[in-house]
Amino acid sequence: MKIATMVRGFLPAPAPSDVAYSPLSVAIAVTEGLVAKGHSVTFFGPEGTDLKTEVETLGVRPLVKNDQDFNDLLSTMDLFQHYMPSLYDQYMVKAMFERAKKGEFDVLLFNHPESAMGYASLYPTVSVVYILHDYLDEKRKQIIEMHQSPNQHYVSISNSQRRDAPDLPYIATVYNGIDTNLFSYCDKAEDYLMYAGRIVPEKGVREAVQVAIRTNKRLIITGQLPRTAQWYFDEHIKPYLSDRILYLGMIDKVQLAKYYQKAQALLMPIQWEEPFGLTMAEAMSCGTPVVAFRRGSVPEVIKDGKTGFIVDSTATMVEAIEKIETINRKDCRTHVEQNFTLDHMVSGYEQVLENLTTKPIKLTPEQSKIIKKVKLISEKLVEKLR
Repeated sequence: MKIATMVRGFLPAPAPSDVAYSPLSVAIAVTEGLVAKGHSVTFFGPEGTDLKTEVETLGVRPLVKNDQDFNDLLSTMDLFQHYMPSLYDQYMVKAMFERAKKGEFDVLLFNHPESAMGYASLYPTVSVVYILHDYLDEKRKQIIEMHQSPNQHYVSISNSQRRDAPDLPYIATVYNGIDTNLFSYCDKAEDYLMYAGRIVPEKGVREAVQVAIRTNKRLIITGQLPRTAQWYFDEHIKPYLSDRILYLGMIDKVQLAKYYQKAQALLMPIQWEEPFGLTMAEAMSCGTPVVAFRRGSVPEVIKDGKTGFIVDSTATMVEAIEKIETINRKDCRTHVEQNFTLDHMVSGYEQVLENLTTKPIKLTPEQSKIIKKVKLISEKLVEKLR
């Protein structure tokens, strides 16, 4: 297949080391995985994009070179500055559609529907697939339905993600995959709990701190602190930091894996409908069980009582921690190997794109006549043999 893909027109791939952006990590893995399977993939992104595939920058310079730039971009109140990320996206999206219309690409794969929906209906012959990374609230659902056309198809990253928008033209659910070589297995844990993810209210960092205090366990907190959530950190996490509760900031994946490997459990007291939750798969790949609130994709990712515990409150999370040693760490690893590897994810997207781009062969009248003659001769031969 000839595929063109894009995440953001203003953010290079890979992202700057201090920027946490999961859709970009997933997109890179899918892109390079499809290339390894023999497909032609062109990745559209600004200058600085450097992947194991063909890259198109269209001469665009990135708006984001570090986390400071990213926060400035997202928090601006200036009207033109506010629309600038979208205008960057649209510049690349238009080029992708024009080239697909001319036959250069079989299918366009986007990681954010809002980047391309405004163009898709104008190019009805171009097949478009969107990976849905975000929670589908009523506003997102309404906007998607406003721009819908027959050539647009959606991939959910969990079945639960479809809950509030069940009637969109989904083509598949493909779970996110993680690098099981990087997040390698460790059979022995040390005496600490772990939280990994953005430091924001919906991720439940405050609740993780409360659980650590009530269980008298050490807690290691890692993750990006957005400027807009500084108040949350100052009010709910910072006052409790000590030699028992540590905030390490954002760390690279190699360091992250080492902390996962020795943790007794990963805490996920999420306060929203998490579409997938890569940290759950990463931790389990290292052999670390996950204790999470029953929200979003959690029941699809965790096997309750087998690879962790699914709970409904901080009180029941405390109870789960007290019996965490009943979980076999090897079962956690096996569960990831069977469901959430990079190969599972890439194969899933390969199947989606092949199903969409495979078209029935159209025969010419002359070819049809030849086939009919061959069929007739074959039937006569069979009759003689009888």
